[in-house]
Order: sequence, then structure tokens, then C-alpha cells
Amino acid sequence: TGSRASIQKALHTLLAVPWPSQRDICSWLQLLSVLQWVLSFLLMGTVSLLVLIYLLFTSFWPISALYLAWIIFDWDTPEKGGRRLPCLRRWSVWKHFRDYFPVKLMKTHDLSPSHNYIIGSHPHGILCVGAFCNFITGSTGFSEMFPGIQPFLATLAGNFRLPIFREYLMSGGLCPVTRRAIGYLLSQNGTGNAVAIVIGGAAESLSCRPGVTTLILKNRKGFVRMALRHGAHLVPSFSFGENDLFRQVVFEEGSWMRSVQQRFQKMIGFAPCVFYGRGLTSVQSRGFLPYARPITTVVGKPVTVPKVENPSHEMVDKYHELYIRSLLKLFNENKTKYGMQETDELHIL
Repeated sequence: TGSRASIQKALHTLLAVPWPSQRDICSWLQLLSVLQWVLSFLLMGTVSLLVLIYLLFTSFWPISALYLAWIIFDWDTPEKGGRRLPCLRRWSVWKHFRDYFPVKLMKTHDLSPSHNYIIGSHPHGILCVGAFCNFITGSTGFSEMFPGIQPFLATLAGNFRLPIFREYLMSGGLCPVTRRAIGYLLSQNGTGNAVAIVIGGAAESLSCRPGVTTLILKNRKGFVRMALRHGAHLVPSFSFGENDLFRQVVFEEGSWMRSVQQRFQKMIGFAPCVFYGRGLTSVQSRGFLPYARPITTVVGKPVTVPKVENPSHEMVDKYHELYIRSLLKLFNENKTKYGMQETDELHIL
């Protein structure tokens, strides 16, 4: 009788516990989707490399040997369009990832499938959430908004030297930000290709902080020269809210810490930023997850570019200036719609 009473009491206590609501479950799924994304980009390559090295000293060494042989055989694939998997782009996890912030994509003009494009993605932010969500996942409806256009996102070439991680990147439609890789997509992969490049790169991430919109663009002209050589139209895009996802300790120009960051950026391609976001268990705690802030990526009007095999410096400067004007117009026409003030300005360095 005592045991029966204990069981009944335990059941009563269990039933009295409030069950999670559908809203709670959605919040958890969104948080987990962002967690897996952050961990994938921060740890997958390094962990995979360490595991393969470890296996070399065990009886499972053939796994590492075979994979090394595969990488040697497959070395040039990232430079030749990669090996994308449509199923990864449609992965339902990306819908939860999108809804966490949330991320939205806005179109201002059509893109014709009979042309190729270079999409300039601004700003870099810390982890390029807007660029990844809109151009790599299908969660924000890029393919429906721009039918016949296949998007790619260029990232550091060094990422494609990391085992397993390179396969993950290629399957999503990422490519190395090299002349060879981008040139292949713009000249040997047919038409309807749109290569998104985060032009400011690692240098721009060092100035990323809420309330400040500074782009490293004035002397970044390689993407314009590439567009001219292949006759690819230039398309500006701006992700409003990208700089609000993390808090960063910004070191002043000329300080020794800034010098260390810039030196690292030149040597290895990315800058070691000192930043923090929210923790896993609480918004109030500090951690490495981004804060839930809305991001709206607006894709602007294409700048028509002729095909010129060897463009002069004057021609590059001309289309670079046209691109900056188009980007400024896009920013000024949309800033008050997506959380900014009329007095906010876009600073281009």
C-alpha cells in the first residue's frame, strides 16, 4: 500500500509539472540550430584534422590514408564549382536557424538568368550570418525570388584545406574566394550564377559593433576587375542588423592589440576578434552564440558591366565608383525601414 501511494504521489507530481509549450519547443530548436552552425564553423575543421591525425597512430590508420588520397585526387574540385548537395540547402534545420534572429531577404530588382553576377555582401559582421542564411540555405526563398539564379558564397581558401569541413562547405555551395574559383563560376559554368563576396573581409570585422556602419571598400577593387573580365554584372546587397549580433572589444587604430589583429589577418586570412554574445542557457549570460536580432538583407539593382579582357585602371575605377553609388543609394533608401535612423550614415574606408 505504501509503495502504491508513493507511485501515485510520484505520478501526481509528474503530471503537475508544466509541459513545454509549442513556443518553448520552437525556441529550443532555434537555439540548437544556431549552436550547431556556430560549432560547425568554429570547430569542425580543426576537430576533423586532429581525429585523422590521431587515427594514423591506431589500427584505423587506413581511414586517414584513404582520405588523404581522396583529398589529393579531389584537390581542385573547390576551384571548379564544388560539389553542392541540394538536400543540404533544403535542410529543415535552416528554417529554425532563420527564425532565431529572424533573417529576411528583400528583392528590389530582378536578376536575369542569362547573365552572371557578383553580389557584394555588406557588412561582414563577425560571422556573416546574413550572407550565409540568404545565399547558402534555401530558408529565405532566394530561388523563388530569383528563379534561374544559382547562388554561391566565397570564403577563405584555407577552409578548403581542412578535412571533412571542405566537403561540408562545398555541399552548401561555398567556394574559395580566389580568382580561379570565381573565374570558373563566371565563365565555365554557364549563366545564371551569382557569386556573393563579403568584400570587406576580415579587416572589416575588426570594426564591427552595434550602431556603427563602417565598410572596408575604397581600395577593394579586385571584384570589379573580375566582373569586367567576365562581363558579370555587379549587385550590391546590405544586411541590416548584421553588426548587432555580437558585442566586440574594438581596439583603436595604432594600438598594439590592433597591430596584432592586423598581423594575424595578413598571415592567416582572418582576424582574431575579441567578442561575445549570449550564453546557451540564458540571454543574460555571456557566451559565443549570437544575440537574437533581426537581419534583413536587401539585394539592390545590378550595375551593368561590359566584358573587357584587360580592363584599364580608369575603367576599374569607373565601375567601382558606380558600384559604391549604387550601394549608398540602396543603404539610404532602406535604412529607416529596417531599424536605423535617418541620420545614420554609411562610412566607407
